[in-house]
Amino acid sequence: MDETPAGEVFSTEEVEAARVLFARPVEFLMGAARIDGLPPPDLPEVAFAGRSNVGKSSLINALTGRRHLARASTEPGRTREVNFFLLDGRLRLTDLPGYGFARASRSDARRFQDLGRAYLRGRPNLRRVYLLIDARHGLKATDAEALDALDQAAVSYQIVLTKTDKLKPAEALAMIEATAAKVARRPAAFPRVVATSAETGSGIADLRAEVAAAAFA
Repeated sequence: MDETPAGEVFSTEEVEAARVLFARPVEFLMGAARIDGLPPPDLPEVAFAGRSNVGKSSLINALTGRRHLARASTEPGRTREVNFFLLDGRLRLTDLPGYGFARASRSDARRFQDLGRAYLRGRPNLRRVYLLIDARHGLKATDAEALDALDQAAVSYQIVLTKTDKLKPAEALAMIEATAAKVARRPAAFPRVVATSAETGSGIADLRAEVAAAAFA
């Protein structure tokens, strides 16, 4: 049994079932540039959000074991649509436009970031949002704005630290504890912080189990 810092336990069988789920066929379904272009809300969805260049695409690739499923880029603000990936014909993974920085005009940046916010408010099939935070920097002011928006929309979300391979183990643990403390009293926050590295695979199995539990509870 793998007991999490928040006390939630995933059995060996649950972790293995999540691994099998994410090893199933997955494909890019579509990118939507307008809210009226979203697919019908007929399947459970989980969404990945975060500051530009936090590693959303890399994390989706790591979760699914595909190197080039989601297009990762070193250029912040590359994702300007709501991108949908279909896993095993029964779960959609959603890559939301990044916030906080984009190499685009102010009006264009506002447009695709507003698209992400509209998606969060209007998806009854959205099971959870995974808000990615760079472990090297922790929560920033722009992240707090995203947390406020999620709380106001009453959308369940969970913090996922990325790039933890850039920290020493003690530093990573301290960041996990500090981040958990900062969101502890937020009404829509799931209480456990997941630490991951798309580079080394650390925490990926744990996050798969979290996603499977949230999507099919």
